[in-house]
Amino acid sequence: MASTRLKRMEESATIRIANIANRLNKQGADVISFSLGEPDFDTPKHICDAASKAMFDGATHYAPSMGIPELRKTIAEKLCTENRLDVTEDNILVTPGAKQAIFEIMMSVLDDNDEAILFDPAWVSYDPCVKFAGANSVWVPTDPDNGFMPEDVSEYITPKTRIIVVNSPCNPTGGVYDRDVLKQIADVAIDNDLFVLSDEIYEKIIYEREHVSIGSMDGMEERTITVNGFSKAYAMTGWRLGYACAPPEILKGLLKIHSHSVSSATTFAQYGGVAALTGDQEPVSEMVREFRTRRDILLDGLNSLGIRCKKPDGAFYAFADVSDYGTGDEVAEEMLSKAHVAVTPGSAFGESGKDFIRISYATSQSRIHEALERIESIL
Repeated sequence: MASTRLKRMEESATIRIANIANRLNKQGADVISFSLGEPDFDTPKHICDAASKAMFDGATHYAPSMGIPELRKTIAEKLCTENRLDVTEDNILVTPGAKQAIFEIMMSVLDDNDEAILFDPAWVSYDPCVKFAGANSVWVPTDPDNGFMPEDVSEYITPKTRIIVVNSPCNPTGGVYDRDVLKQIADVAIDNDLFVLSDEIYEKIIYEREHVSIGSMDGMEERTITVNGFSKAYAMTGWRLGYACAPPEILKGLLKIHSHSVSSATTFAQYGGVAALTGDQEPVSEMVREFRTRRDILLDGLNSLGIRCKKPDGAFYAFADVSDYGTGDEVAEEMLSKAHVAVTPGSAFGESGKDFIRISYATSQSRIHEALERIESIL
């Protein structure tokens, strides 16, 4: 009895692996989970305090559908200052997580049989969102030896193309697009009158590189829809708080879907978002320093085991080539069943990921060391 659109989509591989790991844990197994993209840090106290105060001050009723004015203004100021976007609060829609913003964008921009450009490998939920809108994904290969940068994007543009999805830093690869790469993508978008969805949820989790927003480039102001949120940078995954920044005509479409589906983001959580952006940023810096240390421990360990892995420049994922030991699906299954280490097979992120696994190093250094020992025991 399922609808046709549901038959076009597959379940989330990351959620599926996490559920299997949880089931094994309940059965008494000690599973080390590298599957979910969730920081293992607590939300900073000043953010919790702000939300708690708002709750007890009565912010428990419906919020304006676009978001509370205080948060929208703060987000716009942040985007102007940090991302060099020329926007105001009228360009901002606050959503229950960045994923909801992405879903609303696909439903607003795409018609049946339109095409969306995805860079392979890409985050698991882009393609299902495209399919739910009745459109089709066109996968553009990336070069693993060059930090998984896309090449020859223009060759994949057709009369049906409507939007290009950019995710930098990237999930699952940790790749960071430099200004030259973004300029090439921007030129393609301008030449072909396309929208760009720029998913910047990992912008603050970046190591030796600089984050650049494609919406700040010449000619991109009216065709870029920037998506961001609080889950990754501020360890607020459970708060479900994100936002989209879009040109006015696009924002009107997003708001139609938004108001008829989720109504608004949680009211008191939005006051926590204000505190996150305006308060002390040192907890973010501390978290990024710890992620960098974990990254280096993991990569040293993987490479010493003969598992090839390029150093990610952002996010908290290692995309490791396991082709010497089997496909990504085979190795992920072996790791989970024999070593009780849960990773995500790279095939979940696109065809080019079939020889890879994604390892989320959002777990403690001691668990990373232990996981490496377990992996060594089964190789």
